[in-house]
Amino acid sequence: MLVLPNVLSDRGSRYAVSGGAARDADDAAAFIKELKRKKKFAKATHNSWGLILADGTQLKGDDGEAGAGMVILRMLEREGLHDVIVVVTRWYGGKHLGGDRFRHVQSCVEAFLAQWRAGD
Repeated sequence: MLVLPNVLSDRGSRYAVSGGAARDADDAAAFIKELKRKKKFAKATHNSWGLILADGTQLKGDDGEAGAGMVILRMLEREGLHDVIVVVTRWYGGKHLGGDRFRHVQSCVEAFLAQWRAGD
């Protein structure tokens, strides 16, 4: 499990990104459960995620952050990355971010991908 705990902050909202190997929906659920064992992540406002399986099946969860899972999936698709779940965590800071929230999700996924590639 790769966790980047403090990727960025904007108007009080804070973002983190995590990821790791996942081969099916059960692995994805287990990953999220393990992540939320950390009190900090369990108390997050959103844990949005995406995963593309080796057979091309796309799985995602917005966790209340509408559209965030699809942003993650599109980035994984462009990267050609399969069997790796990516979770973008947000702690809401009290101010709406509008479209900036999608740019922040992208920035988090980019940070994860850079670290993930560096580990290969």
